[in-house]
Amino acid sequence: MKEPLIDLRAWRQFVAVAEELHFGRAALRLHMTQPPVTQAIALLEKTLGVQLFDRTQRRVALTPAGEALLPEVRELLVRAQALPARARAAAAGEEGRVRLAFVSTIGFEQLPSWVRAFRAQSPKVVLELVEATGDVQLRELERGAIDAGLMLHSPGFAPPGLRHLRVAVEPMVLALPAHHPLADVPAGAGAAAWDWDAVLDEPLVIFPRRIAPSLHDAVFGLYHAAGKLPQVAQEAIQMQTIVNLVSAGLGLAWVPESVMQFRRPGVVYRMPEGRAGRAARGRKGPAVPVCETSLVWRDADQHPALDRFVAFVSEGMAG
Repeated sequence: MKEPLIDLRAWRQFVAVAEELHFGRAALRLHMTQPPVTQAIALLEKTLGVQLFDRTQRRVALTPAGEALLPEVRELLVRAQALPARARAAAAGEEGRVRLAFVSTIGFEQLPSWVRAFRAQSPKVVLELVEATGDVQLRELERGAIDAGLMLHSPGFAPPGLRHLRVAVEPMVLALPAHHPLADVPAGAGAAAWDWDAVLDEPLVIFPRRIAPSLHDAVFGLYHAAGKLPQVAQEAIQMQTIVNLVSAGLGLAWVPESVMQFRRPGVVYRMPEGRAGRAARGRKGPAVPVCETSLVWRDADQHPALDRFVAFVSEGMAG
């Protein structure tokens, strides 16, 4: 059986009578005459099918049902009064929810600092975070399961059909087992000290192409430019897993520079340029790929809280 709808005016009249325990004083408080208040309470009791007040000529008292209902009705009225302000806050992006997917590399440093700062700036916007690879993010964006994603790709290869904001650019670096001969080359020696033929002939640990096609192709392009065919020994989805496989001696791996923050015993990182953050082109070796991370989202969505988060990230990039 469907419960009848009761408007807020009836609940306000109930609270006034419950707090005054006098129909006349409740009517004055509501700027009404007494008969309509008495009739409204009688109609409310009839609609609910329970008696809310015991009435005599000398006193009015709440019944147990009225006592039980009073705190919840007070809360209902407070929440109802707050609705217009909440609607305005939601329309301005000051309140709401943003479902954000991210690749693991952005989670080492930038994302945690963004989350802290954004929550301090917009405490009523809930950021729901989920780690996901690029292929998963695209599917989830398509079906509306997430609002935005932080995705890894080669420069200029952000997914088509989506709005995007570049948030990071970094070179790829080489992760290799600590016992590898290249590990003994000083970190600042640069590409001239590398035996590129030997490096490119080593077994390779790499992510599947489907999770970051443009970046996968860029890594393969590094080998093809040198006349080499990559010897893929193992594929793994997560960068941490790739580094773990390198530590186990399965091969070498090209990973974004930010992965260097993942300190795994038995693994060392080497940069062809010998300097972090510099555009990666070996002095005497092939061009080493650069990767970008972009914030991506659907263009057609009307989502004020997401717009607020995008503006926050954009201002951070500009600053």
